Amino acid sequence: MLVLVRHGETEANAARLLLGRAQSPLTERGVAQAKALSRLLGPVARVVSSPLARARDSAAALGLDVPVEIDDRWIEVDYGEYDGQPLGSVPAEVWRRWRADPGFRPAGGESLADMGARVRAACDELFAADGAGARGAADVVVVSHVSPIKAAVAWALGTGDALAWRLYLSTASMTVIGWGSDAPVLHAYNLTAEALDRR
Repeated sequence: MLVLVRHGETEANAARLLLGRAQSPLTERGVAQAKALSRLLGPVARVVSSPLARARDSAAALGLDVPVEIDDRWIEVDYGEYDGQPLGSVPAEVWRRWRADPGFRPAGGESLADMGARVRAACDELFAADGAGARGAADVVVVSHVSPIKAAVAWALGTGDALAWRLYLSTASMTVIGWGSDAPVLHAYNLTAEALDRR
């Protein structure tokens, strides 16, 4: 299985800021979230992380006895001039353009289409390397961010990058994609230890 983990809560998340490539440390809650998520994981063969500190710190908090591989393709989308800004400060016209056109690129940033292309390439590589003949084998865990994980779900479902706008993804959540015989299969989306504890 491919297990996609979104990093734990950061100071910027708690302040409702748009967080792309900017660095923002995990909150105490974020560290606790990542630690709690580890109990939902089975045997793990590989751990891959975005290079950003919040992802690497979340990978460390999972407490897995596996070396963490860094893959730049799992970095968050670049929000350009809006990175680190309050969500409400992004002009309505910009939000409209962003939602209507996956090729829209904010000034100094990256488009959803470009981000989706790099994530699909990473997913294809993992599928080829770990999916073939790996039924029942240990999981591959990727610790990343909201936009790349949504892009991976779009890859699994065979849909376009605009799907991202129709998905909500919690911090410290787990999304599971299975290795099908000839295509990926979405098994679970947006699982959190906090939500399961409330049941």
